[in-house]
Amino acid sequence: MRALSRLLIAMPTLFVLVTLAFFMMRAAPGGPFDGERSLAPEIEAAIASQYHLDESLIRQYARYLVDLSRGDLGPSFQYEGYRVTELIATGLPVSALVGGLALGLALILGVLIGVVAAQRRNHLIDHILMTLSALGVCIPAFVIAPLMILAFAVTLGWLPAGGWNEGQWRDVLLPVIALALPQLAYVARLTRTAMVDVLQAPYILAARAKGLPGRWVLLRHALRPALIPVLSYLGPAAAALITGSVVIEQIFSIPGLGRYFVQAALNRDYTLVLGVVLVYGALIVVFNFVVDVLYGVLDPRVRAA
Repeated sequence: MRALSRLLIAMPTLFVLVTLAFFMMRAAPGGPFDGERSLAPEIEAAIASQYHLDESLIRQYARYLVDLSRGDLGPSFQYEGYRVTELIATGLPVSALVGGLALGLALILGVLIGVVAAQRRNHLIDHILMTLSALGVCIPAFVIAPLMILAFAVTLGWLPAGGWNEGQWRDVLLPVIALALPQLAYVARLTRTAMVDVLQAPYILAARAKGLPGRWVLLRHALRPALIPVLSYLGPAAAALITGSVVIEQIFSIPGLGRYFVQAALNRDYTLVLGVVLVYGALIVVFNFVVDVLYGVLDPRVRAA
């Protein structure tokens, strides 16, 4: 029922998101062609007419909604001759590859670290792991990424400092690790906190009193409910990672969706910004729906309700 309600409010949510993004972009100072001061007035007028910028704001908004209903996100103002759908189709797979690998790495290692820390609660290894996790949360990506480039690309020469090169593993490794580290730290801390609470639950104590092996109790009874807070976090985190990290893609010169978004915002490319925002919002809705479904898989009480 909860998942169904998510789907019912998805379309109004995306409509509000597109509306706010449309008018906020128009309210920002400057326009998409303000930098071209050398153009004659008649040429500027022709360009404005070509992109319908000479129309009233309400009419532009109505035109955009009509085009959007047909699946047309409009032409890009910055990348001449390209539609926004073409640019998104080019950048999204790159961001999805890097973000998906980073998400998988963060989830696997984060859950493992959280479980180990919870089992060694208040011991030295717990303090060490949680201290490292706190550092991962506090240190931003624009600090971690240059340090990794300096260490592994400049000093040691093991990996390239940037570039894409059609997604070769040597070019992907550093961006994936830099993007995964903060998420790994969050997942580890969430898993550790949830696992500590679950291990003290009465049904876990009863399972141990029956003489069940510790590994069986952990994997069969404790791990699944402990992952529910992690799932709640992974919904928006997955959307953010897959649509591309702006900082990581800029630092490593990755032609992903995040890099397009930065350039579009700086150059007031209205349609490209709106397209990326719409994709990001749609992915959040999709991932939150998947999270709601997985709640029922991990927690029988949610499935019964």
